[in-house]
Formats: sequence, structure tokens, C-alpha cells
Amino acid sequence: MSTEDQRAPRSLAAALRARDDASLAALLRARPDLITPVPTDLTQLATRAGTRASVVRALERLDRFALQTAEALAVAGDPATYAELLGLMAGDTRDQAVADALPGALAALREQALVWGDEGSLRLVRTARELLAPSAQHPSPTGLGPSVREATAGMSPGRIQELVVAAGLPSTHDSVSAAGALTALFTHRRKMAALLAKAPADSVDVLKRLMWGPPYGQVTADPGARLRWLLDRGLLLPTAPGTVVLPREVALHLREGRAHRAAEPVPPTVEALATHRPQVVDATAAGQAYTALATVEELLKDWHEGGPAVLRAGGLSVRDLKRTAVALDVSEPMAAFWVELAYAAGLLASDGEAEERYAATPEYDEWLERAPADRWAQLAQAWLAATRTSGVVGGRDLKERALSALGPGLDRSAAPEVRHRVLTLLAGLPEGAAPDPEAVLARLRWERPLRGPQSRQSPQAQQGSQGSEGDDDLRSRLARWTLTEAELLGVTGRGALSAHGRALLGARSATGPATAAATARTGPTGPTGPGDKLPVPHRATAAGSSAAPLSPPEQAVATAAAARLLAPLLPEPLDHVLLQADLTAVAPGPLRRPLADVLSVLADVESKGGATVYRFTPGSVRRALDAGRSASDLHAFLAEHSRTPVPQPLAYLIDDVARRHGHLRVGAASAYVRCDDDALLNEILADKRAAALRLRRLAPTVLATQADPAALLEGLRSMGFAPAAESAEGDVLITRAHAHRTPPRTAPEPVPDGPPVPDTTLLTAAIRAIRAGDLAATAPRKPAEDAAPLAPGELPRTSSAETLATMQAAVLTGEALWIGYVNAEGTASQRVIAPVRVEGGFVTAYDHTADEVRTYPLHRITGVAELADD
Repeated sequence: MSTEDQRAPRSLAAALRARDDASLAALLRARPDLITPVPTDLTQLATRAGTRASVVRALERLDRFALQTAEALAVAGDPATYAELLGLMAGDTRDQAVADALPGALAALREQALVWGDEGSLRLVRTARELLAPSAQHPSPTGLGPSVREATAGMSPGRIQELVVAAGLPSTHDSVSAAGALTALFTHRRKMAALLAKAPADSVDVLKRLMWGPPYGQVTADPGARLRWLLDRGLLLPTAPGTVVLPREVALHLREGRAHRAAEPVPPTVEALATHRPQVVDATAAGQAYTALATVEELLKDWHEGGPAVLRAGGLSVRDLKRTAVALDVSEPMAAFWVELAYAAGLLASDGEAEERYAATPEYDEWLERAPADRWAQLAQAWLAATRTSGVVGGRDLKERALSALGPGLDRSAAPEVRHRVLTLLAGLPEGAAPDPEAVLARLRWERPLRGPQSRQSPQAQQGSQGSEGDDDLRSRLARWTLTEAELLGVTGRGALSAHGRALLGARSATGPATAAATARTGPTGPTGPGDKLPVPHRATAAGSSAAPLSPPEQAVATAAAARLLAPLLPEPLDHVLLQADLTAVAPGPLRRPLADVLSVLADVESKGGATVYRFTPGSVRRALDAGRSASDLHAFLAEHSRTPVPQPLAYLIDDVARRHGHLRVGAASAYVRCDDDALLNEILADKRAAALRLRRLAPTVLATQADPAALLEGLRSMGFAPAAESAEGDVLITRAHAHRTPPRTAPEPVPDGPPVPDTTLLTAAIRAIRAGDLAATAPRKPAEDAAPLAPGELPRTSSAETLATMQAAVLTGEALWIGYVNAEGTASQRVIAPVRVEGGFVTAYDHTADEVRTYPLHRITGVAELADD
């Protein structure tokens, strides 16, 4: 290894420049915001990697131990040595688990460009240090206060000398050396222990109350003896009138060198709370999957002729959500889930008409024609990818507006990642094992400790605060909802991941995630030298690539595999029912669609479950007759599809309703009633319940009213009659349910959680462009005679004649040149080219920056310079 290779990088850009392409690809994959747009060179990449927004996003992607390592670097020296970092993380006792895991955490921070430098000069990027370092306004997550040097920066020289002398040290010549002497004393374990041994017990108690933070305390103008002893020796330092702080060095001595109360190098384990036979899990999940299909069908059948109106601000009203919940026989939160699921799958949308209402989409009709397993797979895939979250329905947004189902403001971009991660953790357990939900939540909090509404607060502040969306952070609540929704949808059964759930996730092994996490915590017991090439390429995700959602082609394959596994487990639709003498029919399982459609018109659903009970009533039979069925049709239908003889009471009911059906005729007068039996009309007029209809006789067989025909029909039916509507020509009107559909609609697009992860093609092209741009920006140039040196990034400036002459000479010699170029859009750039031909005001050259032959107009070249010989 050359001396230059061993030299530590002097900047983050230099550290990035020393990386190979695979390492740069890992950085851009972990932090995709750095590639939007593609940086021109590595200096610009380093600058972008240090911006506040990008650093905050990178810190949010760290697991707890990697974050603790970054926090320790924030309170360490700048730069810090590996030994100093190890002392802050493992303490004086050198916790072996922490020591073993630290190289992996440091490698993860290096990979994400949050840390650079070799083991002798580790540097946390400045923005991350500002975010994590302690201050009076933002206490450190470690609970440490400022250093002695920082706390004494505004103190008078005389007062500092008094502290030095009181601590038993010789006086110094200036404040800087005095602060250094106090620092040396407080960081010397033996001397510091001797000083504290002389302290009153009450004084030591004060220090112990402050040592884990917050490090600030209040004192009166005349502090007591126990505080005065500490103040006189600099063990407590004033920061403002009435406020003192425990210096960082003193706190670290009391903590035995540890920056954190408890380092967490190993993720919490997710253990099985209960274990079931895999066959039981799969059967339970399949049964729930069928129930999910039936629930979605029932929802959209209920909205068959047009669903609830769309609120002015969008979404369902509270009243309509309650009605939907009653119709589905579920709670309101569950109703919101099913409504949102149908919406995410593209089966439900608003019709866009003047009086806007919700209705099924044309996709719903196509969905009904598919096999049940394929229909379930479409729902499950939509659920996995959806960012709309039904769990927040009923809450309030930041402007205190109510969040309604199907309304705006329900997108939570972290939802797909959390769903995939929860299911991945379940896939890491043995088949049939159901985890403890609290263990799953603990694992997720370890993996993303900075996600959620309270992520910017210190641990002490978090204990007494509540986020706007509840006590738990959003990520934990998303995980709870995922466990519930997966069970409702049939992805899990009895809390364990089913076989088709594993296929849907694309899980390849039951031990993959857990093994990946365990491997991420092992590795060399110390740094390997400059660059620290540790075998932990993606440790920051804490779960390996299996935690990431699948690409669309991979998800399509996984969905098809899940449908194949689920299909044999779903019940086979039946073509028969069991008619009973109490005017009910029992469907012992799911019915085939034609049978189910006719039966839903002929009878009312009385109860659901493993078997569905239908009840025949005069109203339901009349509904079938209104739909155009005759009594003979109904008798034949029941006889064909019943495994038991048609009971006599049911046959009598059909004949009786059919005999009276259409005896009365209602038309538009505003409305009239005609009947050949004038005695029946007399009976209607004499009935007190007909008073509201305000009927009057026009002829012996005709009654008229100002009510509209629909109201007249409903009124007579409520009185026990079975009237039929007729057209203007006197023909009986057949009333069939009108299927209202929206125009073609696409499913809502998920809201991404930041820029998408670039694919291999984009990464390759981006790294190639960045390398080429960096070559142009850093290529050594020969200084021009009598010319001032150029500032970094400044384009060369030469006259047209000089540019032309230099180009022509380079064509003859074959040398490469450095040029400044301004394109047609006015964008300036630096390029390294090897001219091949100069003619007609253009230069044709091999562009090292773009790695291709290009032609440039000479008038757009700002200047040219020769490259240095080396």
C-alpha cells in the first residue's frame, strides 16, 4: 500500500473519492435523495450529503445502536480516535458485546457518509454533530452537557483561576490553559476520584442526580454549602443567572466513561407467544380471506345503485360511515378499513357527477369475474402498497380538521415499509408461530428510534409529552394496525403468518431476517485500518434487503404465488341451499354467483357465519316479482336449487303474494290507483292509514292522489297491499336494481416516503457521470503564463484565438484538454476532452466526462487549459 493510500482523507469529498463504485452505489441506494438530481462531481455529492434535510433523513434510517454511536461521536472530540469512541460506548469496563458490535455500527455510519476518516481521526459530519451535540436549547440524547472549555468560554479569567486553585491545581497564565487544566483533572480517573472523595455526601448526591441528564439545574443567589463546594471547584459551572450545568467530563467520570445509560448493540428478539400447527394457521387465514372477499362484495352491493354522497371537503360523512358499519355488521373503524381497502384496490371511487356520490368502478365488475384467490391477491397487494391509513380516521390533522374515510389527509408514507417490516419479522419466526405484539413493537422502535412525532425530543422530554396522534409514535401505531389488518385480510391466521402470506411477502426462508440482523452485529473486534472494509454492507436497515418492499415485477410474481397457495384452501362454491319449514333457507357454504344473486333478491339475509341463513318474507317475494320473476319461475328456481323439498308454507307464501301482486295498479296522475274490485278500493279509502295519501275517487275503479307514484306505492305496501306500478300505456313496470358505475378510475397512487431507491441501471449511469465530472473538476492543469490561479469550480477563460490554437495543437499531439463549456440552456460545466478534429467552427473530441465522442461549437467554449503531465 502506498503512502498516499494510507494517508487519511482531509474532507468528506476526499473520503468519497477514495471509495470504489460498489461503495458509492451503496451510499446512493441508502440515501436516494443524494441522486436527485445527479451531482456533477464528488464535491457536490459531499456538499449535498451534509445538508440538514439529507442528514436528518439519514439519521432517521439508523437503528438504535448506530444512532447511539453517532451520538457518542457528537460529544467526543473532533476528530475522535476509535479508542475514544470505544470508551464512550463500552465504558471503563469495556462491555464486550458493545465492543464487538461497534465496528459494524461505524461501518454503517461510514457507508451513509455520516462519518469519515480513519481510526485515528473519526469525524462526524458537521450537520449531524449540530443536530446531536448538546446545547442549552437542545439537550443531548445522551444527557451530557457542554464540555468545560465550552462552559467556561464566557467566564472571567479571575474566576477561572479561582476554580483551578480550589480544585487543588496550580494557577495558570491564561483562561485557555486554566480550562485545559480543569479538563485534564476531570478526565483523570484517579485524580478525579480523589477529589470527589473529599466532597460532602450531599454534594455527591447532587452530581448523581444530574449525571444522566438533564445536566442543567437551578440555584438561588445564595446557594447552600453542598452547592457552594461544587461551584467553587468547577464541578458545577454557571451558564446563566440562576442556572448551572454539570460539565461533560464530570458526568462521564461519574458514568464510568459511558455516553449512554445502556448501550443497545443487539436488537430485541421477537419470540413466539404461541405456536399452532401450520395447517391450522393456513385454514384459519383462508377462512378469513374468504370473509374479506364477502365483506368487500357486500359493501359494494350495498352501494350498487350509488353510494353515499361525497362531502364538500371529500370523504364520507360520519353518518354514512355509521350506516356502512351497520350494514356490514362491523365496528366503525373496521368499516373504514374495508372502505379504504376497496378504494385502494380501485374497486370504489366517486362518480364525478354534479351530485357526487361514491359507487363501484368498472374494475369491480371485472374483479367479480376472477377466481376467488385472484380477487384476494388483488386486495392483499393493494393493502401492502397503500399509504392511505384507515387507522387515522376519526382523528384530527395539524389544522384540527376531522379526518374522514375516503377523504384527504389519510396518507402516511411510512405505512408500506412498516407493513413489510412487520410481516418480515413474522416470516422470521418458525411456521405457525405467533409473536408477542409488544416484542414486535420493541423491535421496530430499536430499528427506527427517530421515526415518529417525538423523534426530535430528548428521552426526558418524550416521557412527559404526547404526540398529536396519541401516546405511541406513528410507526408503532402503524405496526399495531398492520397486525390487526393482516388478520382481517387473511394474511395471518391466529397471529401467525400463513403460507400464502409468506408467498405474498416474497419471503424465501424463515430465518432470513433474524439471521441478517444477527450477522449485522458481528464482525471484527476492532477497526481494520483506513476505509474499514467491514462485511456489513446494509446494516443500517437492520434487517437486510428482505425488509424492503418488492419491485413491481417481483411483487407480481409473489402475488401469483400467493394466489396459487390460497386457491386450494378456499371453500368450493355450492349450487344448492337447504329450505326449511320456518320460511328460511340455509346456505351451508359460499354460493355460486347466479344462485347467490337471485337468492339475495328473493330472500333477506338473517344471519351470517359458517352458514348463511336467508328468510323469505312477503316483502322479499314481492321484490322478486317486481324484478320480473313470475310465481312459476320462483317455484322452479327453488325446486332446482334446494336439497330438501320446497316446504308447503313457502309455496303458499309465493302463491299468495303473486295472487295479490299487481291487483292494484299505480300510475301517474300525479298518481292514481285503479282496480277492477271496487270493494278493495272502498277498503283502502276507509283505512285510517291512507289518510296521509289524501286519496279521492275519480271513478268506481280509480282513485287519485297528489302524491307521486313512488310515495303511493310505498304507502300502500306499508298497509299490507301488493300494488304494481304501470306505465303510461298500462303495462306493468318491472323494477330491477340499476347498477350505478363510475367512469373508469385508477386506484390512488401511494405517496412515496422520499425519493425512490434507484435501480441498478440508474446507479451505474449516475456513478459514471459523477466520476467523469469529478475527473474534469480535479484534473491537474498547467498554469497559464501571466494568469491568476483559478478558484475551485471557476471556468477557464481564454480568447477565441487562443482556444482555437490550443485545440489544433492538441489534435496533432493527441493530448487531453480541460475546457469550460456553456450549453444552449446557459448551464456551465467543466469537461476533459481529447480533440480529434477542428473545422467549421466546431471541435470533435472524445469527452472523458461523458465517455463518448461529441461535437462542440467553439463559440460556446469559455476557455481551455492543458492538463498537467502527471
